[in-house]
Amino acid sequence: MDAMIELRSVTKRFDDFLAVNEIDLSIRAGEFITLLGPSGCGKTTLLRMISGFETPTSGAVLLDGKDVTRSPPYRRDVNQVFQSYALFPHMTVRENINFGLRMKKVPRAEAAERVRAAVAMVSLEGLEDRKPAQLSGGQRQRVALARAIVCRPKVLLLDEPLSALDAKLRHAMQVELKALQKKLGITFVFVTHDQEEALTMSDRIAVIHEGRIEQLGDATQIYHRPRTTFVANFIGQANILRAAVVSRSGERAQVRLDGGIELLVNAEHLAPGAESALVSIRPEKISLRKERQSAFENCFEAHVEDELFRGATDQLRLRTDSGLALTAIVANESSGHAALHAGDRVFCHLHPDDIAILHED
Repeated sequence: MDAMIELRSVTKRFDDFLAVNEIDLSIRAGEFITLLGPSGCGKTTLLRMISGFETPTSGAVLLDGKDVTRSPPYRRDVNQVFQSYALFPHMTVRENINFGLRMKKVPRAEAAERVRAAVAMVSLEGLEDRKPAQLSGGQRQRVALARAIVCRPKVLLLDEPLSALDAKLRHAMQVELKALQKKLGITFVFVTHDQEEALTMSDRIAVIHEGRIEQLGDATQIYHRPRTTFVANFIGQANILRAAVVSRSGERAQVRLDGGIELLVNAEHLAPGAESALVSIRPEKISLRKERQSAFENCFEAHVEDELFRGATDQLRLRTDSGLALTAIVANESSGHAALHAGDRVFCHLHPDDIAILHED
């Protein structure tokens, strides 16, 4: 698909602070892409350079093939939804949504029909004459979305628009927002620091760290095949362990963890000739049994040091006889699984494809 947004070596400095460092990124038309990272990593600055509220120190921003690096926001076919919603408190829902159309001098009859369609699309029927103070947080968020989409932009930029909502409403809005994007076919660029939100909604995720894209890929790639220790730690939980490379054969390698445990791993990202590596193991990928399972290529013994109830799952801290500490997450007894408790001895089983080789940061 054609690129709707292209960032070419985009850099942004604020005096001596380097906020964005030579980012190259191509965003496809109709794509839902998320810029994910901790506070201060540069994701909002990147969004503001796409919208035109910030000008790059160097590099170029292209929108639908046109260089808009120095163009002001009103000359770009993009709209933005802010974390605070930025609604006009003295205007009704209908007037807020119609504001952009009025600025563009859209004929009154056409504007009325487009406002009606936008209201229906975000399920605000019957609330058109209310003012923002009379709405819930979720309803105000819908008004902000409707105001943005009614002008039919090529790109919609969303800067942490769900962060002010409570957890239950935020989860519901994630589903609604993704469904709305598919229905509209508009390119969505979504900024968040919430890993679950990014994994749930995105076609692709750009994990940003210290002004650079640390990894770019779909949710499955980002979660199951992290490339660096930062990505492995930032997206979910991970056991990150130092290992010596014992041997290598094709796409598999034998590595030895501290304490002598040897594991067969996927060597896709293992550098040629490497003598050591960092490996990442997701806690839920460790299968625990009271007896050894011959079907698994990787198996070692450990004992349960303690357990933490997490609703549908238990988080277990494991330790091998050699002193290696690991975290595992398993379905708990209420889910129909046999309970494991502190002091139990277990066999830990791992599939080679569930062990990722990391690039060191």
